[in-house]
Amino acid sequence: MTDTGFINARLLNPASGLDVTGNLLVKDGKIADLGPTLFSDTIPDGIEIVDCRGQVLCPGLIDMRVFTGEPGAEHRETLRTASLAAAAGGVTTLIVMPNTNPVIDDVALVDYIERRARDTAIVNIHPMAALTKGLNGKEMTEIGLLKDAGAVAFTDGDRSVSDAQIMRRALSYAAHFNALIVQHAEVPELSHGVMNESELAGRLGLSGTPAVAETIMIERDLRLLELTGGRYHVSQVSCAASVEVIARARRHGQKVTCGVSAAHLTLNENDVQSYRTFFKMTPPLRSEDDRRALVAGLADGTIDVVVSSHDPQDAEVKRHPFAQAAFGAIGLETLLASTLSLVHNGDLPLMRLLSAMTHIPADLLNLNTGRLAAGLPADLALIDIGAPWIVKAEALHSISKNTPFDDRRLQGQVLRTIVGGRTVYTRE
Repeated sequence: MTDTGFINARLLNPASGLDVTGNLLVKDGKIADLGPTLFSDTIPDGIEIVDCRGQVLCPGLIDMRVFTGEPGAEHRETLRTASLAAAAGGVTTLIVMPNTNPVIDDVALVDYIERRARDTAIVNIHPMAALTKGLNGKEMTEIGLLKDAGAVAFTDGDRSVSDAQIMRRALSYAAHFNALIVQHAEVPELSHGVMNESELAGRLGLSGTPAVAETIMIERDLRLLELTGGRYHVSQVSCAASVEVIARARRHGQKVTCGVSAAHLTLNENDVQSYRTFFKMTPPLRSEDDRRALVAGLADGTIDVVVSSHDPQDAEVKRHPFAQAAFGAIGLETLLASTLSLVHNGDLPLMRLLSAMTHIPADLLNLNTGRLAAGLPADLALIDIGAPWIVKAEALHSISKNTPFDDRRLQGQVLRTIVGGRTVYTRE
């Protein structure tokens, strides 16, 4: 592997607050050194030089919530195509959900995902294992064995564990292994709608799911967390009330963290007025007041991570009337660019946004990445945060094209993505 020197870069390391113009050296797939004085005397012979021309060089992004179709539904997305989309979006580590066929609820399936990722993917891929067998919410999986096999956390993906006894046992058992429990917070009995429950839903003639369906589940789980201890993460919050509940729990010392999707930070229920099914997702897009509360929660640290919630769906299940269409939208390639709009309009500092996609998810999942530091893997993204572009679904790398940002003007492009010191993507 050729050693590489990145020169004239704006080095951003959110974990330490570093923001300087300088250089970075990659040797043997790892960061060897970095800083403003590196190469101040001379550049060593025999290394490849990348002139960053003042653009941002930061840790590669980590996406904690990605659905793929492999195994079982490769026509929607494979690990390979998901990794291509990730690389184009500056994402160097994907965490894939267990909602596959068969479900990732067995040691052999964890091993399969890791082997397939090594053989076919161009970015790092780690699986979350199912929290309950078959995702049926009735019987807990072997958390200890699955964690030893490589599962980084435990979740039923886009399904809630609604049985309080099962969730209590899972939290208690996982605490012995310091395992992270990830919940899709939604009371199933209240969640039969296809969009946010509101006056707008009534006008559009669409059934609604109330925000309280999410908040009730979070409040229940936090009570169980008091009984059991352990680590608990809400995969996505979508409304102001949920942010308030989590902030209050934090003040009382509970070990709760949460994520939010890029779509929920940048879109709202008004986007559904076109009846375009790419805006149909779970949890549903909420009100503008809720969206603004999510941005504020991310800015003040109540919300820990930002995810793409990448959920590829093919045309056969999306090309239906809104009420009958499948839930889900892709988001890997637009994760960074869409949320950079919050930075450009002054709602969010750049460093805070990057923290939510780098070292914070790395810490939650005990991954040895997400930072610019000597000795760590050279997982990097070179970004022009001001470059404008227009999203064209047909140009995206995902097999499925169900992006809610189609034809939208975004600002911020990934110029180069590096995984383990190897360049896996460059913008043409």
